[in-house]
Amino acid sequence: MSEPNPPPPTPLPELFAGAASAEEHAARWSACWDAEHTPWDRGGPSPALRDLLEANPGGAIPIDDDDGGGGGGGSAATTARRKKTALVPGCGRGHDVLLLAERGYDVWGLDVSPQALAAARAHAEGSRPTNAGAGAGAVAWLHGDFFAEDWGSGAPASFDLIFDYTFFCALPPSMRPAWAARMRSLLRRPGGRLLCLEFPVEKSPAEPGPPWAAPPAAYLDHLSDPGGLRRLVHVKPTRTHQSGTEDGRVQDFISVWAHVDE
Repeated sequence: MSEPNPPPPTPLPELFAGAASAEEHAARWSACWDAEHTPWDRGGPSPALRDLLEANPGGAIPIDDDDGGGGGGGSAATTARRKKTALVPGCGRGHDVLLLAERGYDVWGLDVSPQALAAARAHAEGSRPTNAGAGAGAVAWLHGDFFAEDWGSGAPASFDLIFDYTFFCALPPSMRPAWAARMRSLLRRPGGRLLCLEFPVEKSPAEPGPPWAAPPAAYLDHLSDPGGLRRLVHVKPTRTHQSGTEDGRVQDFISVWAHVDE
């Protein structure tokens, strides 16, 4: 007699129903990792991010180490040696962390779930070459709250590049003003760039999350508050994860942001 089929996993909006505090949300994300219920894991790095890094239109993203991104200070030799730094909040299994390190960034992957970071470390150990090349960056994993001021573990106070994908949409909309303020404080001045792969842009705001609806206007409203960031690039990528397409049509957008006074 065959075993009965297991029940389908509970949709994320049902799992998070009634979670009011940040602590409750963190506990439920960890519970998902414990249960190996991670529908947000795309199985690989973002094709849209890879293409943008390779194209680097108009120098919108700080890839080259021509000025160290630090805005002065230190000798020319020291500045030339400093690698660009990157942050991936809500990094999960770390696919995009490894992509950025491959492109030469020293990258910090941050997650509130220790189970997620255990999966990230295992994934990196199994997939990252031991001799990644002289141009490859270092990788560090941080267990902490994105909104906390001190993560420890030698993390810098600000970053040359921050990549947000499925992090903005994982937060309840009430937390978006705090998300925008924290992004501004973490983005290096001058020269820092925030990259957002906007998803899900066509979901109705009336539908529960996570993921919560994340149309381009939501990013613009929160990030461009007075004294905030300005949008340098807003394009529909040629390709993206399957979850960001419908009938072969790309739905996602990718945006690049800088401090408003730069």
